[in-house]
Amino acid sequence: MIDFLTGTSAVTGAAFLGFIPVLVWLIFWLFEDFRHPEPRRLIIFAFIAGACSVLMVIPIQRFFAGFFPLGGWLLLIWALIEESAKFGAAWIVALRNRAVDEPIDYPVYLITAALGFAAVENSLFLFNPLLQGLFVESAITGNLRFIGATLIHVLGSAVIGTALAFSFFRSTTEKILYFVCGVILAVALHALFNMFIVLTGADQILMVFLGVWVGIIFILISLERIKMLRPPAWWEKLVIPPKN
Repeated sequence: MIDFLTGTSAVTGAAFLGFIPVLVWLIFWLFEDFRHPEPRRLIIFAFIAGACSVLMVIPIQRFFAGFFPLGGWLLLIWALIEESAKFGAAWIVALRNRAVDEPIDYPVYLITAALGFAAVENSLFLFNPLLQGLFVESAITGNLRFIGATLIHVLGSAVIGTALAFSFFRSTTEKILYFVCGVILAVALHALFNMFIVLTGADQILMVFLGVWVGIIFILISLERIKMLRPPAWWEKLVIPPKN
């Protein structure tokens, strides 16, 4: 009975420490679209879809881990899997919806899915330390993931989202090109982060997280630019029906 209660408490604590900081980030990022907020239902669906995608990612990553040693190629594959899963989650539940009617909507939904993914991943990282009663270590791990690991998921998805946003009023060919470039950059940044975490000593981790924060600053600047995008004349004639 004690083991059951301990296990239950660990699950509760891991979920609390994993989700609460992420929800704070979610509120922050949703504020970027406060002028034309997205439907709450789609935001919730995107968050849940991102969270559920972790369950698909884990076995796939373990499969590839059986063929590659821990190193550059495996970390690159893992990054590609995670970025693809987050994008797929957002695409399935939100990005094809008519509510996506302005450029800023793409990064909003992709970041939301990324935060759902990060919430579950954070909880899984925190579970074992809490189960062993390592509360201080859990708090430190939670803080570090809040500062860096959560933001690398946000950064990766935001890069893809901003690429799609900047191609919003462009041709289909240009949309595809922007998307491919966004995915390549997102995967590269994610893989580099993983490599630095694995190969760098603990005394350098904060420097790695600082690099992620620099990337987030660029994303924030890009979002401000995206908000100023206006449709060309031909777009307005195509989308807005003429008045009688």
